[in-house]
Amino acid sequence: MADAVTSQTFIDGPKHAVIKFTNVSDGSGEDAVTKVDVSALATSADGDACSSVVIERIWWQCIGMKVQILWDADTDAFCIELGENQSGDHDYSSFGGLTSNAGTGATGDVKFTTVGHSSADTYTVILYLRKNFS
Repeated sequence: MADAVTSQTFIDGPKHAVIKFTNVSDGSGEDAVTKVDVSALATSADGDACSSVVIERIWWQCIGMKVQILWDADTDAFCIELGENQSGDHDYSSFGGLTSNAGTGATGDVKFTTVGHSSADTYTVILYLRKNFS
């Protein structure tokens, strides 16, 4: 068995992406699952590939479990944890957003890990992302 997960892209433009993620757990959870693959995002207006993202805003709700957001690298870097039985609307744009602090092997991708999950726990996370291009 596996958790029932979905991803829905609302916007994938030349500068920003907005993506919704859901999970209805069967108790197995997620462990460092890639949710945002920057190489799969649309290119810039000049045709440059997306190399990383900045999280400018998060809308979220977690029922029965927590979600850790991680920056992908050889050793994944912790970004933020969304609390159990909580919801929120976090706007980080006033200071430029949450940027990756990943070290060696950083890919620019974003991963999720669930913590404390059990059967029928859920999350919904919507990320408003600003794209960076190399």
